[in-house]
Amino acid sequence: MIVDAEGQILGRLASKVAKSLLKGEEVKVVNCDGAIITGDPDKAVEEYLGRKGKGDPHHGPYQPESPEGILRRTVRGMLPMDKSKGENAYKNLKTFPGNPLDEEGETIAKGREDITTNYITLEELSKSIGGE
Repeated sequence: MIVDAEGQILGRLASKVAKSLLKGEEVKVVNCDGAIITGDPDKAVEEYLGRKGKGDPHHGPYQPESPEGILRRTVRGMLPMDKSKGENAYKNLKTFPGNPLDEEGETIAKGREDITTNYITLEELSKSIGGE
């Protein structure tokens, strides 16, 4: 299954991807940098910087800075990682910043045109917290 994350809400997208992974499907998510987080952009950046600042840089917890890493971490939080089925499902997730597969992906959640509130894309968030 190939999913296009461009303009899709991160949480809704991640929950549907997690359900597909638990069913045993292999999921490839393209255009991860175009996924969005709704709400106040400044608050989203502040929240991610707060998470990144916790812990020790040598011993963790480690927080991703790239858009595809943020999406993977969000999906990981929705899987039962303490069980083998969650770990096996997580191995079937592939994320890509653009569309290197040159294939059209499915839209499985609300898109950017349905949103009437403020939002920030994962690409903008990544740049704000020191990512690529």
